[in-house]
Amino acid sequence: MGKERSSFFVYIAASPSRTIYIGVTNDLARRIDEHRMKITPGFTATYKIDRLVWFEEFADAVAAISREKQLKNWTRAKKIKLIESMNPTWHDLSSE
Repeated sequence: MGKERSSFFVYIAASPSRTIYIGVTNDLARRIDEHRMKITPGFTATYKIDRLVWFEEFADAVAAISREKQLKNWTRAKKIKLIESMNPTWHDLSSE
């Protein structure tokens, strides 16, 4: 039996007021659904962070986690510039 290739995603989700959250997952669609359903109480549920506004795909978990940590250390202005380089209107990419 061959080893299945899996992907890992670093993503930025946002609220309508543009509060942002950076996370990592191996199932992007499921994770955004979890944000929408407010499965986990806390920051994303409190601030209604449920729209996917940016993501990157990685072949391995270590690279994805490293990128997530890098982004979390950036200034808010740099994070906004990154989002707007892919998604200038901050529309919900998960609807595509």
